[in-house]
Amino acid sequence: MSDVDEASGTSQPEIKTILVVEDDADVGEFFVLALKQETSYQSLLVPNGFEALKLANTIKPDLFVLDYQLPSMNGIELYDHLHAMQGLEDVPALFMSANLPTGELRKRRVYYIKKPFELEELLQTIEDLLAE
Repeated sequence: MSDVDEASGTSQPEIKTILVVEDDADVGEFFVLALKQETSYQSLLVPNGFEALKLANTIKPDLFVLDYQLPSMNGIELYDHLHAMQGLEDVPALFMSANLPTGELRKRRVYYIKKPFELEELLQTIEDLLAE
């Protein structure tokens, strides 16, 4: 879907939105800054699953980037809640964490990347997911 600029009659590409859920503020801010500098995507950072669920009620992100080890609910629980919400069932998710339950992620057909990772690897994975 794209917007049409009425003055010029040209299409403006829709900016894709990434919802980043990361409880480590330094990691989250670094990641959002890297996305801003290296991509054309808009990214929104929240520190926990409850904030993510609230925000997901008002916007429809194009991608979820989730830490697995979050306070109050882990990333898999958050993923299940998000994908149960109307309109979000098909939004892809990328997990990033040092300790991942890979069996659970494979059952859900979810992408993941283990910390520590190279920024280029992460950005390429995001590009691939948003191109699908």
